[in-house]
Amino acid sequence: MGAPRVRKLLVATAAALLAAVLTGATAQSAQALVAPPIPTPVTTAELNQADVDAWLDGLLPAALDRSGIAGAAVSVVHDGAVLTERGFGRSDTGNGETPAKAVDPESTLFRVGSVSKLFTATSVLQLVESGDLDLDTDVNDYLDFTLPATFDEPITLRHLLTHTAGFEERLDGNVRSDGNLSLHDFVSINPPERVFEPGTVPAYSNYSNALAGYIVERVSGMPFEEYVDRQIFDRIGMDSSSFEQPLPAPLASRLSNAYANASGPAAPFEFVGPVPAGALSASTADISQFMLAQLGELPDEQSLFSDATRELMQQPALDADSLGAFASGPRMTLGFFDDSRNGHRIIGHGGDTQFFHSHLQLFPDERTGIYVTLNSSGASPIDTLELREAVVQGFADRYFPATSGATETTVTDTGAEHAALAAGTYETSRSFQSTFISAIGLPSQVQVTTEAEGRLLITPGPESLHPALFEEIEPWVWQEVDGQRIITLRESDGAVDAIGFSSAFAFLRVDTVHNSAIAFPVLGVSAAVLLGSLLLWPIGAFVRRRLNLPARVGRKGSVVRILTRVGSGSAVLALVGWLVSIMLLLGDQSLPELALRALQGLQLIGVLAIVPAVLNVINGIRHHTGWKILVGRILVVLALGGVAWFALVFKLIAPSVSY
Repeated sequence: MGAPRVRKLLVATAAALLAAVLTGATAQSAQALVAPPIPTPVTTAELNQADVDAWLDGLLPAALDRSGIAGAAVSVVHDGAVLTERGFGRSDTGNGETPAKAVDPESTLFRVGSVSKLFTATSVLQLVESGDLDLDTDVNDYLDFTLPATFDEPITLRHLLTHTAGFEERLDGNVRSDGNLSLHDFVSINPPERVFEPGTVPAYSNYSNALAGYIVERVSGMPFEEYVDRQIFDRIGMDSSSFEQPLPAPLASRLSNAYANASGPAAPFEFVGPVPAGALSASTADISQFMLAQLGELPDEQSLFSDATRELMQQPALDADSLGAFASGPRMTLGFFDDSRNGHRIIGHGGDTQFFHSHLQLFPDERTGIYVTLNSSGASPIDTLELREAVVQGFADRYFPATSGATETTVTDTGAEHAALAAGTYETSRSFQSTFISAIGLPSQVQVTTEAEGRLLITPGPESLHPALFEEIEPWVWQEVDGQRIITLRESDGAVDAIGFSSAFAFLRVDTVHNSAIAFPVLGVSAAVLLGSLLLWPIGAFVRRRLNLPARVGRKGSVVRILTRVGSGSAVLALVGWLVSIMLLLGDQSLPELALRALQGLQLIGVLAIVPAVLNVINGIRHHTGWKILVGRILVVLALGGVAWFALVFKLIAPSVSY
């Protein structure tokens, strides 16, 4: 599971990675046009069931048809009660043998993806309130294994719930098709590398949330799923929800089918590896109860914790002492993202499995919440993203627009100076750094350039496929032009080294060797040269045989040439294998270690082939080979070197093949 937006964008860039490597294109060659400005809401509709239902009826059915999404459900709570719960489309499209079935918000269950993390955070806060856990204690005190001490600062529950523990991303085990992986094994066997000092860089992490859930399991003395059943579901009446995989029989028959798109077949049940991070299945009506509980609207006997603990959970959890410049932008609470809009405080969380997509938002000051969930991915990679944003942002704009003057800002006179320091190439902090999958970040790198009047253009914009333009409204704090997104610049040693753009994400400046503008051309040209040399080899041999031409080299020269060709072929095969592997991983497929080691073997043969390739050049000089052939051999040496450079920089031949 991933955060909304980012996971979808990672999947969307998989094809771009394949195309870019084979063609040598840069990461920016396929960017979309600038998105239209977001209109400023000027009127407030009355928040009542009739108006919300009419608005949803005008939005959802047409949007589902247009995007190829089979079904959706929406819930709105307000002033201590459920305002409306609606189902749209189908939970089962029918297959000729079984009839189609409409989505029922009361009975139909959806997989909620990373919205599950809110239940994990709630569980942690319950145990903090009872005194069994402390937010600022080293988590090793609660574990039966030890996390490596990469940094002096220990990891705490506060770090885990705010995605600032500093772990790199992992894909292995996130979604499986062959049953559960125990929570203990998921968190204890080969944990991801720690790449940031705790508390300093927001970097979304499924592993962090799974670790928090495992601590709940350890301290409570019961399986995580059982703890949530007793302390959350039973308490607030969520009788159509479960973290169990597969679902208990009474609930399994009510689970919506999952679809890539509405015209395709139903997909199999997804087993989420880190259960606390994304395994929840729930009805929309049950999520309404959870929203009411988080808003403090349920009777005392149903409350999840005290008002003080609820407020603690919903306030920013780290300050400038830890986050530095990032603290001036959106900040995580203990589990919620900051989704504020139109000057209203909004906290929320989204979630994605391979097929289900959801988003929950609370307006604590307005005693309001909205939840939307979808059972299909749609025709294009960003269909679900755009539809969810149309619902939650449209809801905020319709019922809680900006008050007069609330969004007025003043542009600083330091914008041009700070923009110049920020120009460069960046990639997201939710990154893969220690193994072969680090190459996945190349196509999603962003370019930051300066524009007229000291503005910053980010291409593509944060959590988007469209460029976004920003202007400085406070020193190092920037707001989107004709929009509402806020970014912050972190300055270090006279340059900007990071850009905060979300509660749980940042852009980090990319050094020269990891820059896609260099890596893609080097790899693309190198692969093209090697592939060309391999194709020319049989053509040349055929021509010589037809024309009865003598061989140009002796036996030693033939051996050197054969070894060079074997190495060139191995390097090309390895690259194709890595690309296919990465695309399979982005589709939540598992890969056997033996296959990855075989790819590393091919890659290593390609690296070692530099030696015979150089000898081939030397032989050509000694035997006065024609200059065209000699130039070709030199190009092969350079191409093998280019592929070897890429393999070393992006860890294709690193000791670990974890992903």
